Amino acid sequence: MATASTCRTLLLAVVVLTAQLCGCTAYVGVDGFSVEFIHRDSVKSPYHDPALTAHDRVLAAVRRSTARAAAPARSYVGGEGAVSEVVSRPFEYLMAVNVGTPPTRMLAIADTGSDLVWFECAPRIAAARAAPLSAVFNPSSSSTFGHVGCNSGACHALYGTSCDASSNCQYHRSYGDGSKTSGLLSTETFTFESIPGGCPGCRGHPYVLVPNLSFGCSTSTNGTFVVDAMVGLGAGNSSLIGQLGAHTSLGRRFSYCLVPYTVKNASSALNFGDRAAVTEPGAATTALVRSKFEAYYTVELESVRIGNASIEHLSRVIVDSGTPLTFLDKALVDPMELTRRIGTGFPKVPSPQEPLQLCYDVGGPARQYSFSKSVPDVTLYLAVFGEAVTLKAVNTFVEAQEGIMCLAVAPVTEKHPRSILGNLAQQNMHVGYNLDKGTVTFAPADCASSYNSLPVHG
Repeated sequence: MATASTCRTLLLAVVVLTAQLCGCTAYVGVDGFSVEFIHRDSVKSPYHDPALTAHDRVLAAVRRSTARAAAPARSYVGGEGAVSEVVSRPFEYLMAVNVGTPPTRMLAIADTGSDLVWFECAPRIAAARAAPLSAVFNPSSSSTFGHVGCNSGACHALYGTSCDASSNCQYHRSYGDGSKTSGLLSTETFTFESIPGGCPGCRGHPYVLVPNLSFGCSTSTNGTFVVDAMVGLGAGNSSLIGQLGAHTSLGRRFSYCLVPYTVKNASSALNFGDRAAVTEPGAATTALVRSKFEAYYTVELESVRIGNASIEHLSRVIVDSGTPLTFLDKALVDPMELTRRIGTGFPKVPSPQEPLQLCYDVGGPARQYSFSKSVPDVTLYLAVFGEAVTLKAVNTFVEAQEGIMCLAVAPVTEKHPRSILGNLAQQNMHVGYNLDKGTVTFAPADCASSYNSLPVHG
């Protein structure tokens, strides 16, 4: 059996834990792991509102899209710290992380548009704020908690840091909507519950333990935070991806497979290491290009084909799991071509919500099926490697009201100035990011099925 000393020195291990996730009784080396990627409207989310209809949730997602798409225009570096690339209110996906020894289960926003990991810590200095739905981490209860010095590389890697009186690294993070969080940059052991399956001879799931990860231990928060925890999955060195690459053999690789909004009681998967490999037929790979904001994953789009009609226009597009709608340059968004291809069998109706711009009354389920068959494929031709990603009707149209299907692609405007490939466009795609190679890969997949059929390593 491994000793306590051995436990601390392992960089990555699968550990069999008790029901309270404490102690370590066996270790098996792993090349990758997967965790549950929980949509905010899922019945597994504490933010699920059973009073909302499916169409209410779609329109709420549209509103979140406009808020998030406008956020980059408001980004700047101020005297009190860095303004983040995204606003704090809109978010789409959550993941659970067990922090400390013994672990505290934290439910956090998982965001590809952020490069900071932070959790609400005790003691809190937040006035007139409701108790968070996520747990509050108490560092005094953990035997593996540590502070990061203000002269360390981890401290210098973050914007808006300073030294406190004890030479610890203080951070300040502000967001475009005026919300703020601050505290001490710290280190801890993170434990991830891997899915699916378990380990030989064990009951339940294996757990992946990674020590000495840096995170923000936030003791002061002000503003409109809905979730008091964030796991940044962006391209920066301070993100979870950057740290897993630096501290483990997993590399800077991750992927996700997003289950369509219309599929009930199904989870998406977030994969790391070897499990992030995209091997499905029809995979298209392109290079990640330098972005104004380090955290963003950006690709170059050469042209778009709608049916047989091609529109050439070079533009940079952010691949973002946190924005539902897709925003493209006006030159690439051609509702007239879509209208011509769909035909006259479905009457156009006014949009129920901006920025939805093309909506059809398709009636009941049988006619919805006919409508989806009439929607032409939208093919995105990616620069660098010359490969293409094909969007089906499930990626380009969404049911905004009962029987009303609306185009889920909006034009870039002065108010929404960034091109974004949103999560509706990524439904039923396995999307893999490899920062070591500087690439992102897209492949069509049945994401509801793949959640339950991931290969088990170790």
